[in-house]
Amino acid sequence: MPEALVVKRVVLADDHPILMIALSSLLHTSKKYKFEVVAKAYNGEEALHAVRAFLPDLLILDLNMPQLDGLSVLDRLGSKWSNLHICVLSAYDDCKIVRQAFRKGADGYVLKQSSPSDILKAFEDVVEGNTVLGQGVALPGQVNGHTVHHAHISSSNCFADAFIRRQKLTKRELEVLRLISQAMSNKEIAKKLYISDQTVSVHRKNIMRKLGVTNTAGLLKAAYENALI
Repeated sequence: MPEALVVKRVVLADDHPILMIALSSLLHTSKKYKFEVVAKAYNGEEALHAVRAFLPDLLILDLNMPQLDGLSVLDRLGSKWSNLHICVLSAYDDCKIVRQAFRKGADGYVLKQSSPSDILKAFEDVVEGNTVLGQGVALPGQVNGHTVHHAHISSSNCFADAFIRRQKLTKRELEVLRLISQAMSNKEIAKKLYISDQTVSVHRKNIMRKLGVTNTAGLLKAAYENALI
């Protein structure tokens, strides 16, 4: 009789049901492990609940999800789930986002446009404790202690969607934006954040440039539409 495959419990987190079906089918083709999908999460909050409830070996995580995005999920999980391996499966190849994912605890990063065989191999490698950079993902330097050298890749459209827009704003810019949304003046914001009026003005201009707007009304509209505040 053939040797029984080692069972690996999996949580899938993605807001596209058809992709969930495809991933479930793909996982069942593994000849190295018996991947058992124990939960499917369609938003970030559900992903956190599933990890806590089912204690999986592998979390396959999309980044652009409702309620709580994938990077926020990584933040919430932190380092307390020592037996959990996390592989990000995303359409984003932006180096800044890839680096954030690894810094926040991801073990692998694979693009959705990769071949099914490459995606499956990445999942298998991640549960074996390896750091995985999928085909087309570039991140010079070190990742989780492993030196990685890849050629430069083309970045995704910086303003393709709300997720990308959020990643383009710094923590301070988000603070300023939230205070602007409360109808506070530059002087009031400066006092609140212990910075100068001029610095607030610079932040305001940078935020407007990054969001592609030219006035405060457009700024607030973009902020609400992209769930930035």
